[in-house]
Amino acid sequence: MSSALLLLPDFLLIMIGALLFRYAPFDEGLWRGLEQLVYFVLFPSLLFLSTATSDFHGAGTLDVIIVGFGATLSGIALAWLALFARPKPLSFASGTQTAFRFNSYIALAVASRIGGSQGTAFMAILLGLNVPLANVAAVYALARHGKTRVLSAMMRNPLILATLGGLIVNFAGLSLPETVHATLSRLGAASIALGLMTVGAGLRLSGSRESPYLAGWFLAVKLVILPALALAAARALGLAPLEREIVVCFAAMPSASSAYILAVRMGGNGPFVAFLVSLATLLSALTLPLWLTLAN
Repeated sequence: MSSALLLLPDFLLIMIGALLFRYAPFDEGLWRGLEQLVYFVLFPSLLFLSTATSDFHGAGTLDVIIVGFGATLSGIALAWLALFARPKPLSFASGTQTAFRFNSYIALAVASRIGGSQGTAFMAILLGLNVPLANVAAVYALARHGKTRVLSAMMRNPLILATLGGLIVNFAGLSLPETVHATLSRLGAASIALGLMTVGAGLRLSGSRESPYLAGWFLAVKLVILPALALAAARALGLAPLEREIVVCFAAMPSASSAYILAVRMGGNGPFVAFLVSLATLLSALTLPLWLTLAN
């Protein structure tokens, strides 16, 4: 099956979420509640179970981490190159994060489809390790103070805690009771569809006239340059096909909707960030299958 057809169900779920948000008789409170349920309960269950039960003793695991971490660092560095064009300070500070942050919902959904439980586990590790780095870089661009509070919140991040907990169980050689395993499996399965629909419900295309050249650069970094660098690094390190696809998939992810929330909470340009996140999500329906085909 081609990469485009493989990913079609996931992007259809995003579109269903967008249509339901606009035309179904549900208020915004429902979508906020669903997003919190996915973020604090369902997704952590998937991350914990995947990392607790998968085999990470292969030689490629460290290389996967290196390439994924390198992709995020490269995105941060490339985003700051936009300063040479002297952009509007507020738009730059707000939009920088969209060049290196990643949508965890789409990432895990795609990883599950291309690699099953092993692909999900590799992606879970990449997300758990890169969330702190991406958050610190995003906050640094938006504020000169208040970092202690944000860093403290990151230490309580459910995605990070679930990944660390799963790794502890895994490397300690512990096995989960069947009842616990089955419960977490069902919670994790629910996270994929609901997570993707909440992504669709959050799509916004206002703010499209703000700093078009800056927007173009951030989008190019996220959807073109980073996956190209990840693919080159994966081939240079000789990663196996699944490992190569996972790191390229991670690097090619559109930006996370949480970038908009952070920008608004810290006095940034919210509409500009919402536009960047939404357009990157829509464009990734074309770019992501292409990169997965090249990585195969």
